[in-house]
Amino acid sequence: MQQRQRPGPRRALTEEEILDAALALVDAGGAEAASIRRIAAAVGVAPNAVYTYFPDKAAVERALVERLLGEVDHATAVASRAEAGPGAAEAAGRGDWRVGVELLALDLRRRLVAHPGVVPLLVGGPMEGPNALFLGERLLDLMAAGGLEPAVAARGAYLVMVYVLGAIALEVADAPRAAALPPEAERITARRTTLGRVPGERFPRAAAAAGVMATWVGTEQYLWGLRRVLDGLERSREIE
Repeated sequence: MQQRQRPGPRRALTEEEILDAALALVDAGGAEAASIRRIAAAVGVAPNAVYTYFPDKAAVERALVERLLGEVDHATAVASRAEAGPGAAEAAGRGDWRVGVELLALDLRRRLVAHPGVVPLLVGGPMEGPNALFLGERLLDLMAAGGLEPAVAARGAYLVMVYVLGAIALEVADAPRAAALPPEAERITARRTTLGRVPGERFPRAAAAAGVMATWVGTEQYLWGLRRVLDGLERSREIE
């Protein structure tokens, strides 16, 4: 009589594995691709095992957003210093609140552009987790360091986030399903080619501005807009 085999040990599963699988699915096919069933298949478990950690797909999406926000370098944003320009690191070390905001915004953009499929999740739901709150707190700290009154600082922090998230959402809109966008120079070149086809006789201003409009998806435009926002916040100290 053949002896019945005992089942092997149950496969261990962690939240990080689930989120890794979910992020890979979002990178490949957008937010709708990361269903509980597909996540479970990717990690080699039954869907019920995923539900042990997350009650539904929305909970997975919130956790993905939180994890990404938790990776933002609030202290120095080292990887983005070169983009902010010469002297940015030194200025940040001196407590320059504007440079601090720029470095934070650049690091957030860099991480989101690497995972464009996550951007709709970020802008499509409430940012109320611990890492989202910490991001808001960091912005409020920087506004306070700039001498803004508490009410103005609160409005200013919201304004900065509206600009940052809106700019990033438009930047990734051309390729929301890509695992990562093409290099910035390639995207600008492609836009320049497309905008070069705009009929000047019908849209003369757009045709004339095509060279600048092609750079809308670049770091230069991102910082240009952010700096105009910060200019306004600095002037508000004299008005309020």
